[in-house]
Amino acid sequence: MNDRRVLFFGDSFVAGAGDPRGCGWVGRVAAACAPLTPYNLGIRGETSVQVCGRWQTEAWPRLRAEATCAFVFSVGANDACGEQPGDPPRLTIEQSTTALAETLDAARMMELPAFVVGPPPVGEPAWDERVRELTGAFETLCASRGIPYVAVAEPLLASRTWLEEAAAGDGAHPGAGGYDELTELVLDGGLRDWLAAL
Repeated sequence: MNDRRVLFFGDSFVAGAGDPRGCGWVGRVAAACAPLTPYNLGIRGETSVQVCGRWQTEAWPRLRAEATCAFVFSVGANDACGEQPGDPPRLTIEQSTTALAETLDAARMMELPAFVVGPPPVGEPAWDERVRELTGAFETLCASRGIPYVAVAEPLLASRTWLEEAAAGDGAHPGAGGYDELTELVLDGGLRDWLAAL
């Protein structure tokens, strides 16, 4: 039996908040890349520092020596936000990149492959500018470590479906159509091939 386990760590976008189908992009990826055992470990509202502070504790019970195991990280959206519109971001670029760097280095020490999905837009112009900055910083970080990375912010900011669904919802999270688009960006951005090679 092919036991492929992929642990998806992140925030509300990983958890699939706003998706009427209840599966978000992680569930869609799992369906498209079966057989696969996905563990959705997204927690709404968490920053990269919070996600990266808990991931190892949550990972260990789900790992097995006889299984093929890997990690997908998608953080940064909450780093870019303040508590209210007009507030400054919760984390600096340096804090965000340091948290992700430490996480990727720890995953490498465990000799398990990792993939990083960049943060989606969050619906406020000033915060989305920080999302753009984080996208570039994370891409540079991943390139320096040979970690596959897919940026999603710019194409989603250009997507009428994503923007309209987010505006009709809570302002940040899309509905089913937006998650469909995010899924295709992630799969076509390298995750499909990366999963197939596990």
